[in-house]
Amino acid sequence: MTKFKFYGGVDEIGGNKVQLISPENSIFFDFGKSFNREGEFFSEFLQPRKLNGIMDLVEFGLLPPIKGIYREDYLKKAGLHHTPQPSSQGIFISHAHLDHMGYLHHIREDIPFYMTRDSHRIIRALEMTGIAGFNNYTTYQPEFLLLPKKRASKNSTTSHKRATSRDKIKKPRQIEIMEPYQEYELGDLKITSSPVDHSLPGSCSFMSDDGEEAVLYTGDFRFHGLRESETRKMIKEAKKFTPTTIITEGTRIDRDHNRTEADIKLKAAEKARSHEGLLIVNYPLRDLDRFYTFYQVAKESDRTMVVNTKQAFLLNEFGGDGYPGLKDVAVYVPRRGWGLLGGESQVCMEDEWIYSCELEQEYLDSDYKGWEKDYINWDNNVHYQDLQKSPGDYIFQCDYFEFKELIDIKPENAIYIKSKTEPFNDEMEIDARREKNWLEHFNIQIETGYHASGHAHGVEILEMIQEIAPEKVYPIHTRHKEKFQVLKDDGIKVVDPGFKK
Repeated sequence: MTKFKFYGGVDEIGGNKVQLISPENSIFFDFGKSFNREGEFFSEFLQPRKLNGIMDLVEFGLLPPIKGIYREDYLKKAGLHHTPQPSSQGIFISHAHLDHMGYLHHIREDIPFYMTRDSHRIIRALEMTGIAGFNNYTTYQPEFLLLPKKRASKNSTTSHKRATSRDKIKKPRQIEIMEPYQEYELGDLKITSSPVDHSLPGSCSFMSDDGEEAVLYTGDFRFHGLRESETRKMIKEAKKFTPTTIITEGTRIDRDHNRTEADIKLKAAEKARSHEGLLIVNYPLRDLDRFYTFYQVAKESDRTMVVNTKQAFLLNEFGGDGYPGLKDVAVYVPRRGWGLLGGESQVCMEDEWIYSCELEQEYLDSDYKGWEKDYINWDNNVHYQDLQKSPGDYIFQCDYFEFKELIDIKPENAIYIKSKTEPFNDEMEIDARREKNWLEHFNIQIETGYHASGHAHGVEILEMIQEIAPEKVYPIHTRHKEKFQVLKDDGIKVVDPGFKK
């Protein structure tokens, strides 16, 4: 008998960790981070300790105590038993948002990850450009290594040293790139991925059949973005699949309308045409459809789209596959470290103060992280002086964590377009107040109402389920699961995923 276990996403938005146990196999749909739950115990400066393996997260119920799925180094460090064989045959990632894949770091290396090509690109960019301490998503890098020294010390026959970062062994994880609607077999399971519209590329649903239970796991989806046709096709194929069970998100089950991506473009284009100064935009970096919206606005208003180095890295990962490439945008190079590049900074060399422009390139590059060095010496780079000199020529991407750039730019007559979701927890409220303080300090006009949700609204979700007509539904990724009860009138059983027998 097929069983489902829900270790996250129940009565909360995100944190999805859904285990499907078939007669022969065990797999997970997503393995995400619960931001609200984690925020109750941890913060930016109060982080889980790596030295305690997984146990800091297990202590607060953030990771489920399941045998056979966690990495050996973390288990052994915490004094826990590591099983020779994994207890799960794979983790299927619906998309590259952290609330669906943010805990992959903790998974053992012999459990494969299944995802789309675009999800792999985004997750790799997250790993390469992020500063988080738990980001072994596409690679596996063992911790707590002591390596033998080349020579024994005088007082012992054997000596060891702690492994430095360059000593550590890093290798690719087992990642299977899933092609749309291609069937993959894991023992008694036959699984296909179905692309859907969401707020970043590569999002998909999964259809799984073990001969006993046919399951549609929707992941996150919508109908009002640039890929509506993909969600429509998923529903069409799901009807043919005739699932007995749907596990569906319900983020906006209590809403009856959505702003569309087309609405955002129309509104932003009007602002770009009517305003002569700098346009500053803040949108989720991985939402390349939103990037494309502002890129089109920039092109149509005879402006240049300026992106940061992280977005440049991501665009380079896609290599022009479906999105503008690096040659089509300008890359903003901030001052880092000593502020040697892009300014007229002075440094002291051999008791003489000289301008940084007189330094050799290796000194200038030393201010930047390894991955960034590929993007700071392009012909299409811009610096803060460029935005000062010709502000009306640009649309400048600048998120909350880059507001320090405003001190250098000192924009005049600038407009700030916020194209992100409004705050929904205490931490976001605090950030929003700081954001307001920065913008008011520089007399920057704030424009809101430029966000399109990544989720379908309630009418669309219920119509999707009614059209596919499963026997039962598990509502997850929602705080309003009671809104699904109307499906009982259609003969569809609504099962509470949090109910324990």
